[in-house]
Amino acid sequence: MGAGHDTVAAELARRATSYGHEPHVVDVLRLLPYGLGTGLRRGYRASVRHAPWVYAGVYGAFLRGGGPRPSGVPLARLAGDRLTGLVDRLGIDVVVSVFHLAAQLTGHLRSRGVLRVPSTVFLLDFAVHRQWLHPGNDRYLCLTDAAAAEVRAALGARTVTTGPVVAPAFRASAPGAARWRERFAGRAPGRPPVLLSAGAWGAAPGLAGTARTLAGAGYLPVVLCGRHERLRERVSRVPWAVALDWTDDMPGLLCAAYALVDNAAGQTAVQALAAGLPVVGHRPLPGHGADGVRRMAGLGLSEYAPDGPALLEALGRLSGNGRERTSLTARGRALFRRDAMEHVAGL
Repeated sequence: MGAGHDTVAAELARRATSYGHEPHVVDVLRLLPYGLGTGLRRGYRASVRHAPWVYAGVYGAFLRGGGPRPSGVPLARLAGDRLTGLVDRLGIDVVVSVFHLAAQLTGHLRSRGVLRVPSTVFLLDFAVHRQWLHPGNDRYLCLTDAAAAEVRAALGARTVTTGPVVAPAFRASAPGAARWRERFAGRAPGRPPVLLSAGAWGAAPGLAGTARTLAGAGYLPVVLCGRHERLRERVSRVPWAVALDWTDDMPGLLCAAYALVDNAAGQTAVQALAAGLPVVGHRPLPGHGADGVRRMAGLGLSEYAPDGPALLEALGRLSGNGRERTSLTARGRALFRRDAMEHVAGL
């Protein structure tokens, strides 16, 4: 769903290659029969874009809290034959899930003895919801000690706190940053550029209003509209706002910004942490987005601003190289502890 899971899978595959292994990346939704995966993806995208309360209801009823799902999700089980067929045909030695539906599938197959190779779950959310949890999986790799403790309490499973997975470019000097700074200075000299993330699908209700609030306070709102052309058109009409479509130079963009305003605690947020850019959670998406944004803030990795005045106050505290900005970015960078692929290869 979206691009975050794909980004993590691609980086894990790159690392696997560097270890001398042969990675194969598979989208579990494409393994579902009868076009169910395509329908599920379209339905979820429509929900988070246009009716987020629908997903909030599903999340509250089936995902938040509670224990694991020991029998697996029936929908996920429909992909079982195709996955085991791939494992056998390609001679796979270990399966890594980076999406909760895949974790349910692998856990179910392992518990039945059908999947005969180890299964690791890279749990890429800050807030653990029950669909990630299945006792059949052999190992869980988590972003934080708190998430690892939740998994152990629920499953008794082996867990390792590795921190997030991002490409090396986010933790190094970014050559593209100078180009972005020049562009922003030419557009609005003296205005600190603040990134607003809407994810790959452009799912961010009220984003244009947030951009107006920032522009009115003297910031340059730079909105990441993803692949949502209508959102880009709406944001383009906001005075001072810069509306960006999909960009491949995220390392440079993050290095050139003053702060990131985030609504999902997803991959863009952890990329910002790696780049040393402060993150402010604001108007989070319902469901796991809201839980993740609040969990990030509770761990001291980001600020949380529930409304416009709180957002401006949080951004004001992050000015220059002050103590609050320095400590916030230091905690974010300290999150990156171990190479997740090292623990996968160890299986």
